[in-house]
Amino acid sequence: MRAQSKEVYTEFSGNVGFEYRYFMNEGLYSGQKDHFPAFSIQPEYYVEWQGGKYILNFTGFGRVDFTDPERNHLDIRELYWQTVNNKWELSVGLKKIYWGVTEAAHLVDIINQTDNLESFDGEQKLGQFMLHYSYMTNFGTFDLFAMSFFRKRQFPGVDGRLRTPDPITDSQLDFESGMNETRPEGAIRWSHYFGPVDIGFSYFYGNGREPIVGINDDGSLFGVYPVIKQAGIDLQATTGPILWKFESIIRRSDIQDMKALDVGFEYTFGNIGGSGIDLGLLGEYLYDDRGDLALSSLQSDVFIGSRLAFNDVQSTEILFGTILDVNRSTQLISLEGSRRFGESLKANLEMRLFRKVSDEEFIYLFRADDFLKLELDWYF
Repeated sequence: MRAQSKEVYTEFSGNVGFEYRYFMNEGLYSGQKDHFPAFSIQPEYYVEWQGGKYILNFTGFGRVDFTDPERNHLDIRELYWQTVNNKWELSVGLKKIYWGVTEAAHLVDIINQTDNLESFDGEQKLGQFMLHYSYMTNFGTFDLFAMSFFRKRQFPGVDGRLRTPDPITDSQLDFESGMNETRPEGAIRWSHYFGPVDIGFSYFYGNGREPIVGINDDGSLFGVYPVIKQAGIDLQATTGPILWKFESIIRRSDIQDMKALDVGFEYTFGNIGGSGIDLGLLGEYLYDDRGDLALSSLQSDVFIGSRLAFNDVQSTEILFGTILDVNRSTQLISLEGSRRFGESLKANLEMRLFRKVSDEEFIYLFRADDFLKLELDWYF
């Protein structure tokens, strides 16, 4: 805890990025393009006073895509005020919260909506308006959330890729709740550690972040955000060079129930041959009892991957992974890499390949959308 002071500390930072996505195959649907150059900006402003007792944090984001106008968007990722005391913290405003430990899926991560325009794997999130109270005890940390002003998931337009045959628009997405976006939501999480084991239990009640998609009689798509109750557990245990990981949820709603889990490990070979390079081997099993109704298509799949951390000055990292369907031929192949150049420039590379996708999978609609993405970010 810092000593109280009347001094005000401020910091302005952020990054400007150029992104280029190239889709290797001709699109399945009329109007789809192959080349997607785009620019982005993410400014950040941080203020603290009275020795860090009070904090104001802002992160914005903007994207201009020269091919798909539906990807043009502005967003406030975070804008919240926070007060910090010895055993508790209180935040009010737009904020991002992350829960989870597994690599292939983030089942328990329920607070924020996915920014579907920015990431295929759901890693990018939109800010959620909330009141967040965190209380730390000898028996763990208790996090309480009161939320409202739900944000719908956005989807690519007619020119875009990774879309359905009939592009999903905002008007096609409705709510089960009559209060729509303004429905009050709540969540609680308890997290603690016992020696080498970190564990968290969570419960959420409110609008589901994932729409349930159906087909009208005329063949057009529609989506409904149900009111859900979700209980989750995440656990990570460290035994020498092995990380054991587990996530599981039970979700209830009047429209669709589900149970899902992701269990696996990561084994790290450190400083291979004295090179300073760490090699991690990953393996996970994923299950979703919704079967073919799961938008993620992870109803019974195995994830196998490897992570290379060069531990160099440029912070070079590479992650390779493959998701294999246990019961079908479907294969999803991914490659992610990043490297810094100098003090201010960072390059990111991403590749996604869809192989032998079963026509019973939701991602069959994206089966021709293999892509490479290069992003250059300048940090200031």
